Amino acid sequence: MVDTQWIVTAAHCFIRPYTPADYMVNLGAYQLSVPSGVMSAVSAIYIHPIYKRDGSSGDIALIKLQYPIQFTDYIMPICIPDENVQFPSGMSCFVTGWGSINQGVSLPAPQTLQKVQLPIIDQTECDTMYHINNPTLSANTTLIQWDMICAGFKDGQKDACQGDSGGPLACKWDGSWLLAGIVSWGFGCAIANRPGVYTRVTAYSNWIKQYIPQFELTPAVITVPDPTNGSFCHSSPLIFLLILCIVLLHKLL
Repeated sequence: MVDTQWIVTAAHCFIRPYTPADYMVNLGAYQLSVPSGVMSAVSAIYIHPIYKRDGSSGDIALIKLQYPIQFTDYIMPICIPDENVQFPSGMSCFVTGWGSINQGVSLPAPQTLQKVQLPIIDQTECDTMYHINNPTLSANTTLIQWDMICAGFKDGQKDACQGDSGGPLACKWDGSWLLAGIVSWGFGCAIANRPGVYTRVTAYSNWIKQYIPQFELTPAVITVPDPTNGSFCHSSPLIFLLILCIVLLHKLL
């Protein structure tokens, strides 16, 4: 959540046609098997216009809730970096979600929110990794596009997994937490030379600002936030509002 009425997630979480009335958002959930959180109706869904399919550029979406939400100890916003913020290779960040705990292994009850700490991987280095043992991919083909950021380990170890899509890659930044990426795609879970790929939020900071003009982006040099100006963001990695494809975007039947 980036504002009392706005949420950022991945474009591939939605099925065309994008009908807001088909969705509800669960805010503040922690254990999915234990009823909790606040259900909110959706008034609008904005998919970035360059998004085409899973794995393409533009895998970002904005959700506008029907009504503003009251922030609580469990529902709080995260900062959005402006386009000049750089997340250097090796910087340690966190991914949180309720996805599978291993390839094909679902999160067991009570389905408690999980987190994993991962280092940022340079875009060029990540693209090189995806070419290793990948004979179907031409050496001249760039897989990791300009608007993507990677996180993980060369030898696998830890990763986001199926069911985490749309969730946050959050990095500590001068006392606050910035949304560096949105879980987008990958090849399996925690496989060597196949780190998780995320939508790079700085590539779309200005696009977000178009829909939320009053929202203040976080610059590379941070000043003390003013909680009265609508852009205050929280300092805990576990209680950001997470909007995940599988569990929190409820398609109404």
